[in-house]
Amino acid sequence: MTENQIAIADGQIRTWRRRALLFGALTAAQLVGMLLVFLLFGGWAETWRLTQDVLFWFAAGSLLVFLLIVIVRYVVLLGAAFLQFQVGEEERSPQPPEELDEGSLPLVSVIVPAYNEEKVIAASIASLLRLDYPRYEVIVVDDGSRDATYLRAIEAAALADGQVRVLTQPNAGKAAALNAGIEASLGDHVFCMDADSTIAPGTLKAMVRHLLAEDDVGAVAGSVKVVNTGRLLTRLQAIEYVQGLNIVRQAMGWGQVVNIIPGPVGMFRKKAMYDVGGYDRDTFAEDCDLTLKLLQRGWRVKYEPEGKAMTEAPETLSALLQQRYRWTRGIIQAVTKHREVLWHPRRNPVHAGVLWYMLFEALLWPIMNVAANLMLLYVAWAFGVSSLMFVWWLMLTALDVAITLLVVGMEEEDIGLVPYAALYRVFFILIVDVCKVFATLEEFLGVGMTWGKLVRLGRI
Repeated sequence: MTENQIAIADGQIRTWRRRALLFGALTAAQLVGMLLVFLLFGGWAETWRLTQDVLFWFAAGSLLVFLLIVIVRYVVLLGAAFLQFQVGEEERSPQPPEELDEGSLPLVSVIVPAYNEEKVIAASIASLLRLDYPRYEVIVVDDGSRDATYLRAIEAAALADGQVRVLTQPNAGKAAALNAGIEASLGDHVFCMDADSTIAPGTLKAMVRHLLAEDDVGAVAGSVKVVNTGRLLTRLQAIEYVQGLNIVRQAMGWGQVVNIIPGPVGMFRKKAMYDVGGYDRDTFAEDCDLTLKLLQRGWRVKYEPEGKAMTEAPETLSALLQQRYRWTRGIIQAVTKHREVLWHPRRNPVHAGVLWYMLFEALLWPIMNVAANLMLLYVAWAFGVSSLMFVWWLMLTALDVAITLLVVGMEEEDIGLVPYAALYRVFFILIVDVCKVFATLEEFLGVGMTWGKLVRLGRI
């Protein structure tokens, strides 16, 4: 194709993306309007006979408050995410990653911590050898694996003409392995990833330009996608990654205060990492803790959707709940570690705002969602208005479908995921939130826990 044809094709793609985004936004607005009209006008006729029942009004009022919080949360997150999306489009237009002067690009050190990853480590290293970047090194740190991870990594490194170094250490945890890799690195910019992930070829170029353009940017978070979407459970996780995780990062990226740099795809200024002391080992969410430390020290943390990692998601319900249990307790540990900022927001208003938001998402939101579903079932059973409650639930599901359509367009994800959003709220999110509630209770009760290593299936 000629340059002119490529430009025309790119323009057409962007036009259709904007149309998809507009359609999703209008659909979401329409559904929200329908829901409010139904609740304010249509629902009262059926429930007029219950107006004297105080318990009914308490239940209905609680559900209405929950509904309003759902809508406000969606509006705020999607509004900020769309603004960041537009900012990203403008940033990429003048100088896209492929037009960067390769001679001026700095050395980037890629750190891959690995523990019992024999099924995936070779594929992970292979993806790194296909990166479209002129100067980078790969450092694999085997954290005392009990399987053949070290041998598989050595075999893969032998095909890399010296570009891959493989280190090994007694088992000390992921944070220690990352710190060891950073200490051994030669570059001033460090890219950290998980061993169960693969990286898109243009990731380093897309992310490093933020660190080169602004000296106060300490890190850049990328976008994580699910690679094994062949099962219902993993397809629902793929929706969660774009609707519940990437969109939140995109929204917070608008303020350059991303609260969690995901383990599979994060780039750091080494100076910033040394400034905060690197990764700590006192939480089960070392990536979240490090990000909060960077924000506390005044470093900005940006989001780059073109920095993409494909990761292997759990394929069984037990493995999924094990993972989310650890994530929830780790995030609560990280927020608790920085709790001093919560009560003294004037010292660092931005950091305090991020922490309060994380506290809401990790602690209050799951409890509210579980409580609202229990309240919904109670109202339907106790007051004989099951049909009204079913329509309400159906409209919330329709709202989820519309939101999924919107974020799929923004994240350039597979449009085939959209129909599965019908099961997202009534099945997937409810189960995950119940797990989060139990994890929260056990964290505050001080129940012991271990890392809980997931069994890899080699899907990458």
